[in-house]
Amino acid sequence: MRIAAVIPAAGCGTRTGFSKNKILQKIGGVSVIARTLSVFEREERIGDILVCASENDRAELAREIAPFRKVSLTEGGDTRTQSVKNALETLARLPQPPDYVLIHDAARPFVSEKIISDCIKTAMQFGSAVCALPCTDTAVLSESGFAAAPVARDKLFTLQTPQGFAFAPLLGAYRKIADGDAFTDDSGVFMKYVGPPRLFAGERQNVKLTFSEDFHMQTDMRTGIGTDTHAFGAKQDHIVLGGVRIPSESGLIAHSDGDVLCHAVMDALLSAAGLPDIGHHFPDTDAQYKGADSLALLAKVCDLVAAEGFAAGNLSVSVMAEKPKLAPYIPQMKQNLADVLGISPQCVGISAGTNEKLGYIGRGEGITVFANVLIKSGAKM
Repeated sequence: MRIAAVIPAAGCGTRTGFSKNKILQKIGGVSVIARTLSVFEREERIGDILVCASENDRAELAREIAPFRKVSLTEGGDTRTQSVKNALETLARLPQPPDYVLIHDAARPFVSEKIISDCIKTAMQFGSAVCALPCTDTAVLSESGFAAAPVARDKLFTLQTPQGFAFAPLLGAYRKIADGDAFTDDSGVFMKYVGPPRLFAGERQNVKLTFSEDFHMQTDMRTGIGTDTHAFGAKQDHIVLGGVRIPSESGLIAHSDGDVLCHAVMDALLSAAGLPDIGHHFPDTDAQYKGADSLALLAKVCDLVAAEGFAAGNLSVSVMAEKPKLAPYIPQMKQNLADVLGISPQCVGISAGTNEKLGYIGRGEGITVFANVLIKSGAKM
């Protein structure tokens, strides 16, 4: 079963007051369009993903879609309706047009994988699928600025995207659009020229970013814990902690540079973002990581976290080591970590303590580090 997705992105978003298209703004260090596309890219059943682009945004959008293997640009139109029609015609010219198509607003970057899956399931069962939420506020009809009559809210729904349809009927409906027609979404086109579309449950967080304040309201915060231990025994006269070279009677045994502090921070970040740990991303069986600079690996982890729409907010680290003495080196460790994470050194806390001569730490056999990190999504204008 062939399924495609269309992402209209040719608008200018004038109501936000930004100097450029709102979908190119950053949320958690990642553009709105990239965040939206990442969710659709992960749905294995979706093949082609077309982004409708204006000529003004084409170059920047081309850079944004470059990391995505399923995504390509197509010509946008003066209206959303025209953009979608252009994309549908492009899909129709493929050697094998899709059986179903999902259409989703580029400015809804908080769409979930569940909504996309439910949309596909509903469209395949009923031929149409429109994401909707029941109206929970009192609703009225207005005349000249006055409330004229109440409306039964149990029959009222607000519509979201994605909206999914059997491809051939939707394409046929778009080809019937008359000059006097005005539609705000695809359900209206389908309703007029095919029939009543099927509704399925949406989600409150699947909001459309319309005004500048919408960007500031969308903040998701998560915490993650990471821990790592390395044993002494390497034949060298120093250890590396937080990117700082510290004199030592012997080094820490490791495949990389043995920066146990950075390793704990990396695992904390990955855990907070719900990603696999550092052993998955940087296995010690891979020769390319032999002696690797752990600060550089930490920067790569930050990129992985950013791809999920998050950035570090603050970091707290506890180093358990009987030796060597670490206090003189902590300010530089804080600065190094802050530089990589893109936060202030005041948002990085590092404490160092011994284990009161107890256990392997107390015997000076190794170092253990615990790290706790807060990550958050948020607008970076």
